[in-house]
Amino acid sequence: MEINTRIFGKINISDDKLIHFPNGIIGFADLKDFALIHDEEKGDNGGIRWLQSVQEPAFAMPVVNPLSVCTDYNPEVEDELLKPLGNMGADDMLVLVTITVPSDLTKMTVNLKAPFVINANNRNAAQIIVEGEQYQVKFPVYEILQKTQKAGE
Repeated sequence: MEINTRIFGKINISDDKLIHFPNGIIGFADLKDFALIHDEEKGDNGGIRWLQSVQEPAFAMPVVNPLSVCTDYNPEVEDELLKPLGNMGADDMLVLVTITVPSDLTKMTVNLKAPFVINANNRNAAQIIVEGEQYQVKFPVYEILQKTQKAGE
């Protein structure tokens, strides 16, 4: 499938790479199909990927593995919330969180409160709201990402 994106222009996505959110995502219930992409010209870019909507070419969110910015990230999620994703073990589960990048990069944050959980086997996904106060909606990550980037050089 060829999709026209705001950030990457026209890209080809094979159907077996599409991620389906049966209930959409928070604030965008109509957007159900996404592709997980990264800028090949910039390489892995510290693990930053884009969750690109198939239905809305202008809609893409930067996402990252939460363990790359919060090494002890392990929210408790009720099994009932994960049932719609199908059977999956820990190795089949991909967890991503959104990154907010304001004009002042030092104010960059990730949302640890509402991760995306993806079943790598069937590519069904859901955005989960983590209960409790342990994780923040705006967890500051600029300094963490800077340290990670310098360590990788």
